[in-house]
Amino acid sequence: MDEDAVFKALADPTRRHLLDALFLRDGQTLTELESGQQMTRFGISKHLRLLEDAGLVVTARSGRKKLHYLNPVPIRLIHDRWIDKFTEQRITALADLKKDLES
Repeated sequence: MDEDAVFKALADPTRRHLLDALFLRDGQTLTELESGQQMTRFGISKHLRLLEDAGLVVTARSGRKKLHYLNPVPIRLIHDRWIDKFTEQRITALADLKKDLES
């Protein structure tokens, strides 16, 4: 996994909106994803391509339709690598405090 590509993909609000849309309803077409956006079809396609390159979106053909699906694995790997290690000490400190207060 290319963490830089994932961070770059997540840095843009339009791409985050597309990921949110797929989280709410997976398996959408480009037409469905572009509805309600203030952007051209070409612009949305570019954003989807970047999300695919980062591994955050995978596609599958269903007849003539190309369906887009959210792949949460890269986000989870970022979470495990970058967020867990910073919160672990706080959680341990809170658990220790709770234990001390209950003693």
